[in-house]
Amino acid sequence: MKLLRKILYPFSVLYGEVTSVRNIFYNKGILKTTTFAIPIIVVGNLSVGGTGKTPQVEYLVRLLQHQYKIAILSRGYKRRTKGFIIADAMTTVPDIGDEPMQYHTKFSNVIVAVDADRVNGITELSKLPNTPDVILLDDAFQHRKVEAGLNILLTSCDNLYVDDSMLPSGNLREKFGGADRAQIIIVTKCPDTLSEQQQFEISKKLKAELHQTVFFSKIKYGDEVLGKDKKLSAKELANYEIVLVTGIANTDPLTMHLDSMNSTYYHLKFSDHHNFTKKDYLKINEKYSEIRTTKKLILTTEKDYVRSFSGKDNFYYLPIETEFIDHKDDFNKLITKYVGQSSRNS
Repeated sequence: MKLLRKILYPFSVLYGEVTSVRNIFYNKGILKTTTFAIPIIVVGNLSVGGTGKTPQVEYLVRLLQHQYKIAILSRGYKRRTKGFIIADAMTTVPDIGDEPMQYHTKFSNVIVAVDADRVNGITELSKLPNTPDVILLDDAFQHRKVEAGLNILLTSCDNLYVDDSMLPSGNLREKFGGADRAQIIIVTKCPDTLSEQQQFEISKKLKAELHQTVFFSKIKYGDEVLGKDKKLSAKELANYEIVLVTGIANTDPLTMHLDSMNSTYYHLKFSDHHNFTKKDYLKINEKYSEIRTTKKLILTTEKDYVRSFSGKDNFYYLPIETEFIDHKDDFNKLITKYVGQSSRNS
């Protein structure tokens, strides 16, 4: 792997320069940026996944949904459709993608839409009779055609953007100097034991500017695993043999959580946003059949369950949420203050 990264490094340098020129053009106004009266919050990162955008967007929904009408706008990664689409009762994963479908399934009071052209998507949402009070842009930190009022940048605790390198030798989509555009930086997937001193050292390493506030969050796993008309206490997983099926970028937090519960599992790991085929199903069921005990199940992530396994027998998922290690109230106040002020001024 190290040798491959060295071989690819010249391409990373070139890619980094191209993205830097693009950012300079936006900063100088050579490339057009569109502003909107409606409050817009971007949740994104500098890397290509695995930082916890979905649970962070869901956190914002839970924070704001009782006071404001919310819309979530995503590009709809790997969907089979084009253009602007609003999710409804007939919408499927191929129509809008797995993450938007997860939002649509969980939050019936939220408008979920997809459009690769975020400017057009926001414009269409603004035309709705039930115009949203605030729009959450999922994974749009590099989509600079939109001038958002608030940018939230996520970086995983075990792979900070300052320790990474540009694609293709690393995982960065732009140089980490682009982090300056964020007003809020959240270090995600932190261990429970992260001390204040360690938080200080990480903040120092990130070189946060005066206009930025750094927060630290962790993954909170649900108390129950959920399946087709069934649920099981998460504590009971220690008594089961598990076929673990994942199609996400970073599986380490999940496997570490299962290890902490002394669970026995056989991990079938697929690529991020993997589209499961008949051959994959056969492989999964074959591994499941090999387990002789009656106390067995197939466990997957919520995102994978929504995308590929919803309603299937023997499949369960373990829900996750974002939980702040400390200063949760400060974060909430920053969000509600921005939305409240921006709504009054729109």
